[in-house]
Amino acid sequence: MREFIVETDGGSRGNPGPAGFGSVVIDAATGETLAETSEYIGVATNNVAEYRGLLAGLHAAHALDPSATVHVRMDSKLVVEQMTGRWKIKHPDMKPLAAQAALVFPPGRVTYEWIPRERNKHADRLANEAMDTGTSASSLRGGEAEPTAPASSTADSEPPGGGAAKDDADVRAARTVAVPGWAPPDLGAPATMVLLRHGETPLTPQKRFSGSGGTDPALSDVGREQAERVAAALARRGAIQAIVASPLARTRETAGIVAARLGLDVSIDDGLRETDFGAWEGLTFAEVRERHPDDLNAWLASPDAAPTGGGESFAATATRIAATRDKLVAAYPGRTILLVTHVTPVKTLVRLALGAPPESLFRMELSAASLSVVAYYADGNASVRLLNDTSHLR
Repeated sequence: MREFIVETDGGSRGNPGPAGFGSVVIDAATGETLAETSEYIGVATNNVAEYRGLLAGLHAAHALDPSATVHVRMDSKLVVEQMTGRWKIKHPDMKPLAAQAALVFPPGRVTYEWIPRERNKHADRLANEAMDTGTSASSLRGGEAEPTAPASSTADSEPPGGGAAKDDADVRAARTVAVPGWAPPDLGAPATMVLLRHGETPLTPQKRFSGSGGTDPALSDVGREQAERVAAALARRGAIQAIVASPLARTRETAGIVAARLGLDVSIDDGLRETDFGAWEGLTFAEVRERHPDDLNAWLASPDAAPTGGGESFAATATRIAATRDKLVAAYPGRTILLVTHVTPVKTLVRLALGAPPESLFRMELSAASLSVVAYYADGNASVRLLNDTSHLR
């Protein structure tokens, strides 16, 4: 019996907004790409696009060999959990798509696995190309995909007064709906993460690299005062229901001060630790530039490059943070939790929520003892609600 791997992804620009999907069928034994398919589907939500991509990938695998087994890999936690039956499907637009997907192969012949977005680049590229060009494409057993007409321009499906004007109107309507914090009403309360960067340590004002592989400094007197101030601010707001902290000393101390004020316990999660900066720990940027110029240039140019001496790359950090995020969202559905962590984890959570490129990490300011907020909805979408708030420190 042949085994196929189907990697698929879908997305929308506006949620709802201009949407598309991409799917790849791979021979599990050889790693050869057997089929590619992508399609621009007009204005739709992100999750509808993901389900449409799943359907297309399964149909492509079925066309190659209806007797095969299929292992689906997606970066949509929602679709994976719903198709395995662990999560209930509530949204009316997704129920029929999930039902169709379940019928392509007999029960038991399809398995599902969640993978980080970084490992789903092929399908993600196809989906973005479909959204960029407004076209569909498909190919079998490798080779170039053959584009078809834009999905919105077929004469037999376009209503009177359609065309570019209708497309523009659809996009404007989607953008009107997709305001910050918007989510379909049946998704319920989001899991809300209040992200607190720890207070100052002696290394903070000197702007020295301070990751998980260094001296693990404690808070300074200034840092403890900052933690007291943020604790008072959070107590006034009264929304925090749980506290989870990085295992490093400065985050545990900050979390302890806040927890004492709020009357909560602190859970420790190793996934929230700071990036390991290797041989750069304790050095300033200028000192790293002087001692390790080539390694620093490579690190600035690529998220896959690691600091000198076996440090952790930003790509590896992102994979770790995404897995930690998914675990916490599942553990605290509909609740507001405080994550006491570090610069890179906070910036990474914000970057992933925005779908921003890795270089955006260098373009965010994040002060000691600052607060940021990201809400995560049941359909897998996120809303950034706050970034680098330091008003409680003034």
